[in-house]
Amino acid sequence: MSLITIKTKEDIATLREGGRRHAAILRELENMVRPGLDVKELNDRADELIKAGGDKSAFLHYTPRGAKRPYPASLCVSINEEVVHGIPNEVVKILKEGDIVSLDLGLIHDKMVTDAAITVPVGKITPELEELLRVTKEALMAGIKAAKGGKRVSDISMAIERIGRAHGYGIVEELSGHGVGYDVHEDPYVPNFSNGKPGPILKPGMVIAIEPMFNLGSKEVVLDMDGYTFTTADGLSSAHFEHTVLITKSDAEILTA
Repeated sequence: MSLITIKTKEDIATLREGGRRHAAILRELENMVRPGLDVKELNDRADELIKAGGDKSAFLHYTPRGAKRPYPASLCVSINEEVVHGIPNEVVKILKEGDIVSLDLGLIHDKMVTDAAITVPVGKITPELEELLRVTKEALMAGIKAAKGGKRVSDISMAIERIGRAHGYGIVEELSGHGVGYDVHEDPYVPNFSNGKPGPILKPGMVIAIEPMFNLGSKEVVLDMDGYTFTTADGLSSAHFEHTVLITKSDAEILTA
């Protein structure tokens, strides 16, 4: 049974403020990215900024369904072939010129959760990677544009898939967008490809995280021994962009812009 929640006016006001803080933290972390940086520094700084605002990380100590242990960091940092959920504080990982790195943050402000991610170039990257980042971000915006009240979840999925297919990218199917707000993961499930099901109707007051993940090569991913990091099966790079959005009667409102 689907348990899609409609947020109250008070919830939405809290999510707007949380989203504003969330975006500011991601901007600061993006500005830190450079060759030679130990990614643990990104996690440490995320911790500091979250605490300075009196907020909490939605990811630290969170145990998703099927996981054998809680997530050990505040920030997911995924480099190159790491698609999502890379752990920044267990193994030393140093960014190199030409890498791309995904920064995925979940924030709890006054008990309400927002979720957003960006993929950032490390120094100068190849034109092929620049295009991957540009197109994945474009797919996110197309998904958001399709997320109008009265439409269906599948309209979002098809908008994202159309762009990924047009550029020949592998569209990750094992991982998806999701409802968010009261918890990190809520209904509905928001796939980045059309699975033949129309999905629930988008109703004003629903809050969802839309997050395309495109791979340079195949769509196949594998779960690392750490129990969290998903990597591309062929070792080619992957990009990930995400916003938390509010469904309205017309265009969706981006809460983490």
